Amino acid sequence: MSPEAHRKLRAAIVDDEDLARQVLREYLAPHTDIEIVAECANGFEAVKVVAELKPDLVFLDIQMPKLDGFEVLQLLDPAPAIIFVTAHDNHAIRAFEVHAVDYLLKPVAADRFEAALARVKERLERLPEHRSLHGSSHGSSAADLAASARPPSEYVDRIPVRDGTSVVIIPVAKLDYVEAQDDYVALVSQGKKHLKQQTISSIEAALDPSRFLRIHRSYIVNLERVVRLEPYAKDSYVAVLADRVQLPVSRAGYSRLRGFLDR
Repeated sequence: MSPEAHRKLRAAIVDDEDLARQVLREYLAPHTDIEIVAECANGFEAVKVVAELKPDLVFLDIQMPKLDGFEVLQLLDPAPAIIFVTAHDNHAIRAFEVHAVDYLLKPVAADRFEAALARVKERLERLPEHRSLHGSSHGSSAADLAASARPPSEYVDRIPVRDGTSVVIIPVAKLDYVEAQDDYVALVSQGKKHLKQQTISSIEAALDPSRFLRIHRSYIVNLERVVRLEPYAKDSYVAVLADRVQLPVSRAGYSRLRGFLDR
């Protein structure tokens, strides 16, 4: 058996409740093959710790102030193995939809904890060097996976973006436009660009279509920022924003945008 097979699993516990963290600590105590490398009381802390320490496994609470568990997951790319911890069944369903290894319902039962831990160990043993369960080989970023779990009629009112080990929260009301850049999107707000590893299609699905419009395969615009449409070349147009930025408009985008401006 390789030395890697004997390496301890490195785990982080993320929960804003002291008691919840204590319960997980106690359940992990007999497992000498697991080392708790960090405990975090909020999502901002979790993003920083996971980026710096790169644990194999994170026990991640869902309902937390500042950043909830799904928003944290969006910022962990590549993400470690995730076991969500939640007090609500509907959150548990979403947890599976974002490919979490498992979920634990609060109050966490010992036998259920052991079953979840067995599952994550078995999965990690099948991966070389305990690599991420959510890595690029799965074809989706953690942000795309998290976005796919959102109910179709539920739109975001803020977008978290990782900036090094810190987190920037962009209120959707202050988002000017979104630009696709290879595997990333540039979120432009108040003259600043913030890069996030996510597809433009999943961002489009997360934004309220009555407020945001896909005007081009590479651009989504906040309709409140558009002041006019101008011809650019033969059969092509640009959308002019309030700050004079010009965005290309496709033929399909022109029809949709013209319909909005003519209201």
